[in-house]
Amino acid sequence: MIHVVEMEVGGRPLRLETGRMAKQADGAVLATYADTVVLATAVASKTLKADADFLPLTVNYQEKAYSAGKIPGGFFKREGAPSEKEVLTSRLIDRPIRPLMPEGYFYETQIIVSVLSIDQTMSSDVIGIVAASAAMAISDIPASEPLAAVRIGRVNGQFVVNPDKKAQEESELNLVVAGTKDAVMMVEAGADGLSEDTMIDAIELAHREIKNIVAKIEELRAKAGKVKRVMQVEAIDPEIEQAVRKIAAASIGEAMYIPAKAERQDRFAQILQEAIETVAGDDADRKAKVKKVFAKLEYSEVRRMILEKKKRADGRGLSDIRPISSEVGILPRTHGSALFTRGETQALAVVTLGTSDDEQRIDALEGEYFRSFMLHYNFPPFSVGEAKMLRGPGRREVGHGKLALRALEAVLPSKEEFPYTIRLVSDILESNGSSSMATICGGALAMMDAGVPIKMPVAGIAMGLILEQGGVAILSDILGIEDHLGDMDFKVAGTRDGVTALQMDIKIAGITPDLMRKALAQAREGRMHILGKMDECLTVPRTELAAYAPRITTIQIKQDKIRDVIGPGGKMIRSIIADCGVKVNVDDSGVVTIAAVDGESAQKAMDMVLRIVEEAEIGKIYLGTVRKIVDFGAFVEILPGMDGLVH
Repeated sequence: MIHVVEMEVGGRPLRLETGRMAKQADGAVLATYADTVVLATAVASKTLKADADFLPLTVNYQEKAYSAGKIPGGFFKREGAPSEKEVLTSRLIDRPIRPLMPEGYFYETQIIVSVLSIDQTMSSDVIGIVAASAAMAISDIPASEPLAAVRIGRVNGQFVVNPDKKAQEESELNLVVAGTKDAVMMVEAGADGLSEDTMIDAIELAHREIKNIVAKIEELRAKAGKVKRVMQVEAIDPEIEQAVRKIAAASIGEAMYIPAKAERQDRFAQILQEAIETVAGDDADRKAKVKKVFAKLEYSEVRRMILEKKKRADGRGLSDIRPISSEVGILPRTHGSALFTRGETQALAVVTLGTSDDEQRIDALEGEYFRSFMLHYNFPPFSVGEAKMLRGPGRREVGHGKLALRALEAVLPSKEEFPYTIRLVSDILESNGSSSMATICGGALAMMDAGVPIKMPVAGIAMGLILEQGGVAILSDILGIEDHLGDMDFKVAGTRDGVTALQMDIKIAGITPDLMRKALAQAREGRMHILGKMDECLTVPRTELAAYAPRITTIQIKQDKIRDVIGPGGKMIRSIIADCGVKVNVDDSGVVTIAAVDGESAQKAMDMVLRIVEEAEIGKIYLGTVRKIVDFGAFVEILPGMDGLVH
């Protein structure tokens, strides 16, 4: 039987349907929003995954080329590896759903979200989140409760719910919020330096809309939902738990306050090994159980000590920032470079400047466009003292790079002011938490070192949360262990004036706007401190480009002169390129862009272009070249391609 619920969101109809497609999945929902149609399916294994110590949840968002009436490019003419957008949207769907799965759930679970039809004026990501949540809600998979998501924009000072593409281009805010009817689960935002209060207002508006959508998902669940399956949870022997606690609890408390990450990890490993040898011996089954008990004990002890002593692993107070050092111009042949170190986290940020030929072409469902600012984040295994095979960027690296890009693009100059393509690479050389925020700080310094006239410096800070019945602790500039054992990773980036990016992920069943408000206020204090430290290294962008950076000059010519600059079959423009050793581009509006390795070559090429487009003036004296002599006079070239008769 087909079941449907309908409502209006952001002035457009939203329809959720089940029972017509993919009926063999544990849960399947077809979501239609305007002309966008998304199918979400959820399937979970019936067998407990042996020895699993993490939630085996996989989310795949995929865009079908046919949804936009397109045939894929390439030799095979079919969809291939996930695009950057598909990777980012998969993460966006995964992040709010993951915390809602019950503790001890170790069943292989897969959510697939497929875009079947795309309204090219709208974004499909938030509808994917809604559809995935609805599919989980009606299935027998034991997620705790349904959630929903909306996008909030801000145009002319007014918030807009689920803005279309045109409104998004005009918007000073791009905010995606996911949550349940009671709390916010995830935040992802880019902004043009908005205040913390404005961001909270937008999040609260989003949550009000989310409640309405969740009510409709619950209505669909009441009509078509399955009975939730009984979950098998591996029981821990109380005798093992008590023995491990007796051996390890005090030692964990002492080891937690070892300042150096590597030494602390080694000590934790020693304590675990002692517990295994004492409690398990050579029994493989007992070894696995000891490891699980130890992980739970480490989790509870570290959290308890932070709440009780208000002191963290490296000795800091709750709002203290780790020691910071910054250097710029450390690589002689690059266009801009910076080394940013915060505690045991270190990022090497390097900027390369290019021309419009270097822009990245993006072939999306919504149409083709070009990207002139790229940020690539790399996380090699040596940064955490590991030896692993090097592969291409994973989902985490793509996501961290996108967050840093969003934080920095708000302060970039316009193309008219700075007509360069910018590639920023962040190589993480050491990591103990907040490496994406180090990328933002190092990236801002590297761009200033390269002479990119950014509006103002940007800094980032990662906030954490420990929330228990006995109290709450908001942590500034979190360590890796605090990210791993805490309840929240709330990344905040911005300038002295306001916020440029947010990303919040939690591991509990949501947090309130009041807690977010407190975290943002504490993050602002930390951000100001970090910006002050960055100012000690470099305050404003350099006024000159690096010696090896290209020199780009632009001039505007009349559109009817474009063909003269290009010449027959491109002859004229090729001669300029060959004679001057430059790159020349002419767009349809008459903007001529000249890129050269030095100012002299650029000036020579510009002079040649100006000579070509110059128009002869009556009464002006020209030095010309005699091209042809005839009986009645001579033809003299006074300007390139312009001859006059002298008689």
